[in-house]
Amino acid sequence: MTTSPPTAAITLQVGGMTCASCVGRVEKALKGLPGVLSASVNLATERASVQALPGTSATTLAQAVVKAGYEATIMRPDASGAPAPLPRLPEWWPVALGVALSLPLLLPMLLAPFGIDVMPGPWWQLALATPVQFGLGWRFYRAGFQAARAGSGNMDLLVALGTSAAYGLSVWTMWRHGGHDGATHPHLYFEASAVVITLVLLGKWLEARAKRQTTEAIRALNALWPATAHVRRDGVETDVPVAQVRVGDRVVVRPGERVPVDGVVSEGRSHVDESQLTGESRPLVKAPGDTVTGGSINADGLLCVDTRAVGAETALARIIRLVESAQAAKAPIQKTVDRVSAVFVPVVLGIAALTGAGWLLAGGAWEQALINAVAVLVIACPCALGLATPAAIMAGTGVAATHGILIRDAQALELAHAVTTVVFDKTGTLTEGRPALVSLQAAPGIGAAELLRLAAALQQGSDHPLARAVMERARSEHVVVPEALGNTALPGRGLEAQVGGARLLLGSGRLLRESGLAAGALAAAAQQLQDDGRTVSWLMRELNGTAELLGLLAFGDRIKPSAAAAITRLHALGIRTVMLSGDNAGSAAAVAHTLGITEFRAEVLPADKAAAVQALRAGGAVVAMVGDGINDAPALAAADVGIAMGGGTDVAMDTAAITLMRGELGGVADAFDISRRTSRKIRQNLFWAFAYNVVGIPLAAFGLLNPVIAGAAMALSSVSVVGNALWLRRWRPAGTTSQERA
Repeated sequence: MTTSPPTAAITLQVGGMTCASCVGRVEKALKGLPGVLSASVNLATERASVQALPGTSATTLAQAVVKAGYEATIMRPDASGAPAPLPRLPEWWPVALGVALSLPLLLPMLLAPFGIDVMPGPWWQLALATPVQFGLGWRFYRAGFQAARAGSGNMDLLVALGTSAAYGLSVWTMWRHGGHDGATHPHLYFEASAVVITLVLLGKWLEARAKRQTTEAIRALNALWPATAHVRRDGVETDVPVAQVRVGDRVVVRPGERVPVDGVVSEGRSHVDESQLTGESRPLVKAPGDTVTGGSINADGLLCVDTRAVGAETALARIIRLVESAQAAKAPIQKTVDRVSAVFVPVVLGIAALTGAGWLLAGGAWEQALINAVAVLVIACPCALGLATPAAIMAGTGVAATHGILIRDAQALELAHAVTTVVFDKTGTLTEGRPALVSLQAAPGIGAAELLRLAAALQQGSDHPLARAVMERARSEHVVVPEALGNTALPGRGLEAQVGGARLLLGSGRLLRESGLAAGALAAAAQQLQDDGRTVSWLMRELNGTAELLGLLAFGDRIKPSAAAAITRLHALGIRTVMLSGDNAGSAAAVAHTLGITEFRAEVLPADKAAAVQALRAGGAVVAMVGDGINDAPALAAADVGIAMGGGTDVAMDTAAITLMRGELGGVADAFDISRRTSRKIRQNLFWAFAYNVVGIPLAAFGLLNPVIAGAAMALSSVSVVGNALWLRRWRPAGTTSQERA
């Protein structure tokens, strides 16, 4: 058996990227370094996520990005999630300066159809256009030169070539005519170069503003961190920065304050609002022994909390990492877009050259041929292509997170809308997962008290829901529990241990049969309990090579209130539902019948759950698995889309692609809904991104678009793509008030 080598995850903040071609260049530069296993660059978040062998230098990665012509900063993990510092100068100042210098060149064009001639003289036009061309436009020259030197192209190269051609043509015309004013002086194209650069800068500024809105979910989660905590050490309460709180510290949380850590309430009673973490609208009552999560709000009482997790280990930090991971990842469809973008710029350069040559061969003036070629270069910017997918993913995953649906990666988001079959675990997923011991049936010659005493001996120390039910019953009846040695779990069957010199086994009907025993006089009672939906466990003893049945324990577990409605919604969507359970057939059948699930499998071992999921996939189904426990992790990993309940184990949540923080099954259909809407936005964005070029390039080539209009259309394409994605922020789960749909 081969194992994968350990890897290190490194994240870089990359500046200076403007289009999908830039993404390809940065990825190529990173993937070419030794030790780099994979690299994924996201234009919308401006981040590069690198998986590399341990020991790979982040500085070397950053230097490779800089060598490729971009800026790179190594991102350090920050447990507090503090937002990045704001830039010193407002981001709009280049746009404002460009508008001030370009407006005197543009207004005369707008007024000319009305017979008003206010065009500045040639030297004034030169004075206004030059700072825009070589000052504000220097970024395009720098990045375009780097792209050309690397043997590739990008938006900056197109803009630099196009505006330089218009500016150069104007200077040449001025020189040819001596720079004199007058009605006979030919038209200059300084306004084309200056206005195009200004429009591109305006588009990038609007695009940046829109992209910040797509990351609002991350900023909202970061804002949940309180700056300080009231820590009680040795009876003295002091205020310390949250970063200095240690596991084991007792933290005091006053009414109205945010809980600074994950922990367990040791003193006090209060209502705690966790809505911004889980989407649960109602404050929850917290008393001693209850867990609280960092970032939630203490409503009305004083709480003392014993710290269990701080910083990067808290649930809030994990949620932020999951959302960031999803927003930084690429959807499978983006890979196709990247391949198109890789050849897009060279093709556009070829079309521009053919446009110029075609006009010359058709007998057109060379000035007009050059201007039409410039229009082709300007309108063909691939910005919108690079933003179409990540902008929609960022908006979709962000709004889902605000409603308690954590989507781990973009692939899950893209696959979820195609799910045809949902497989549910029973205990803890469809049911509450808090069973109670409802019946004890002892074999002849064994008392009920003895049966409970021995069962409790086996179950002590276990965290299994059935074990907790046995121990609660034993405590309520004040049973003295004997010591058990060598407790061993029997996966999917039960457990065994040595008690009083005998080997005891407690488990399912499968374990009873494997032990070579029969239910005997208890068979009828067991069958009735199973028909009533009870889970039956059998207690057996083996002494001196002789095995005997001691009795049975029956457990009852309530079905979750949201389960029936959730199953009905899935059926309404045309999705098939299947239930898998390690329980007996009677208990499984009772739950399935109540919920309207026609397909179920009982007495399924953990390994068999994964096999069942794989069998469904082999039959052509796109499968989502919903579970909550450690034993569900293999099946969650085997499914196309794994969905974990937020109240379940960390292993399940770490394995699943989607986590429902509220633990309500209605979130399954909600996850499919936001996935479908996000996928629809991706398709819409890609359509518009391609449509701009498919329509715009021929118009520009045939002389029907001047460079100024082409520049406006190019800027509009990027803004419209991001704006369309932002409609996803209006999405609400089914059943919420003021429901809006994207």
